[in-house]
Amino acid sequence: MMSQSMLEGIRIIDMTTMIFGPYCTQMLADLGADVIKVEAPAGDLMRIAGNPAKTPGMGPAFVTTNRGKRSVVLDLKQERDRRALAALLGDADVFIHNVRADAIARLGFDYPSVKALRPNIIYAHCVGFGSSGPYAGLQAYDDVIQAASGMTDLVGRYDGDGGQPRYVPSVIADKVGALYASQAVLAAVVHRLRSGEGQQVEIPMFEAFTQFLFQEHLFGHAFEPPTSEDAGYFRQLDPHRNPFPTADGHISIVPHNDHCWLTLLDLLGCPELTERPEFSSQPERRANISLLYKEMAQRTPQKTTAEWMTLCRASSIPAMPVCAFDRVLQDPHLWATGLFQRRHHPSEGDYVEMPLPTRFSARAPQPARPAPHLGQHTDEVLAEYKITEPPR
Repeated sequence: MMSQSMLEGIRIIDMTTMIFGPYCTQMLADLGADVIKVEAPAGDLMRIAGNPAKTPGMGPAFVTTNRGKRSVVLDLKQERDRRALAALLGDADVFIHNVRADAIARLGFDYPSVKALRPNIIYAHCVGFGSSGPYAGLQAYDDVIQAASGMTDLVGRYDGDGGQPRYVPSVIADKVGALYASQAVLAAVVHRLRSGEGQQVEIPMFEAFTQFLFQEHLFGHAFEPPTSEDAGYFRQLDPHRNPFPTADGHISIVPHNDHCWLTLLDLLGCPELTERPEFSSQPERRANISLLYKEMAQRTPQKTTAEWMTLCRASSIPAMPVCAFDRVLQDPHLWATGLFQRRHHPSEGDYVEMPLPTRFSARAPQPARPAPHLGQHTDEVLAEYKITEPPR
């Protein structure tokens, strides 16, 4: 019988909490992996984060990052529950956790111990900081990583708030770390399929997010010696790089090449700007982009957002209206492409689900089971493994 999903048959024991690890394993579950979420008796802390929840232990942030998984409760302070986890790991393809190294070793589930149970297992450790550096073992949360990576400094310096460091309003470091983690696990799975060899994989959030942030912001410091005094891509750090005001709102307009710039200046009613030395050529416009942004912002209020959208689309100039955050949930494109879907949870009722946005022609991911209640699948999973001694 033909497989219905790309990761069907891959069994993952997931002992992660919060967002970093769970978002990773949800993506893998969406691709068909059997993800067994091992929780302590108190459950993942995200179960109680982000009120309002319809049912205790089923908070919205938990529901949106834990679909497709089966929940098993094990109290690893108890010997028989540790034996149960060992039995699960003995038949697993991947073990992923975010327990600090010293704590997981005390429990008896560090890499050498787990490798003894399952020689070709992929052992993925989600950590805050890489184990080879001086920050190894320190606790890390999204805010901490935003601060350490320089993100809060960038936001504070360039949002007009007088240089006060500020967080990005998203658990962006956790989610970026999850993307790196899912990539790493998949790469290790491919390697094992080719070689039969398992391995230990470490995914450090600080390093992952810093690499993500500095792709463009390393800028002149990508060279030795540096070709710019400061790190940071000047266009993105320009305080005038903002959505432009219109007669009834704001719009993002990105004239990405010389033709678009010349067309846009004509639409703005100021083609004569190209006669000024600082705007006379593409290199000059690039060097004086901040002044050009200011000139644009003075003229865009002459038309409504809809009028600008019509003009920009007719001229093939990339543009989109600034959408109020809540209104994104009504975006017709996102519903048409299936990013937002209405599903029904057995206990929580109707809810909005966001499946993977990627599309596959050979194996379309199947709808995943909804996020589980705490311990919902304990009996089912232990029966599959023929673990007869029930956990406490």
